[in-house]
Amino acid sequence: MKEIDVRGLPCPQPVIKTAEVLSQINEGEKLKIIVDSEISLRNIQKFINSQGYNLLKIESSGQDYILEVEKVSTVSSQFISTCEVASEEKKELLIVIANDVLGKEENLGRILMKGFLETMLAHNFLPSRIFFMNRGVKLTTEYEEFIPIIKELEKRGVEIFTCGTCLKYFNLENKLQVGKRGGTDIYMEGIFNFKKTLWIS
Repeated sequence: MKEIDVRGLPCPQPVIKTAEVLSQINEGEKLKIIVDSEISLRNIQKFINSQGYNLLKIESSGQDYILEVEKVSTVSSQFISTCEVASEEKKELLIVIANDVLGKEENLGRILMKGFLETMLAHNFLPSRIFFMNRGVKLTTEYEEFIPIIKELEKRGVEIFTCGTCLKYFNLENKLQVGKRGGTDIYMEGIFNFKKTLWIS
């Protein structure tokens, strides 16, 4: 069985990659697709259904979803891939943390970043979601002093996501200690569906 891993890819790349591989295999062959985003999962399901392929099963494995699809000969219709975003009421604040420091001086910047997150907890100034990307992914993986703080934020209801592509780039895919992996769709949803977005880079 052929397998593709589309974890960490921004929308609509998971659908595009799936369509590309299905076009290359023979009728009756099966394809295993690994995703790490619920939005990507739903978009791939829509694509499979629109084309008349057989979705044999969906399994969850930790933070990942595994789909098994059988190719059939008849393709029912043209599919235009769109990037789904949530239609729910707007949330208050998305914070995108794209660095592991605040400011340019590394040692001081680490102290300031830790203080920034601790102040959120102390005063209960809680965003709806925090998305860690670029060097910011080190805060949810390598820097042990940050993990308990971010876990407490999550415990209080803050959605914690870390960029899957960035984890791959820094070879940190197996070191995520808090929250979930997410793709570009996670912060794109925030830009359009949250009242405010704050970037820290």
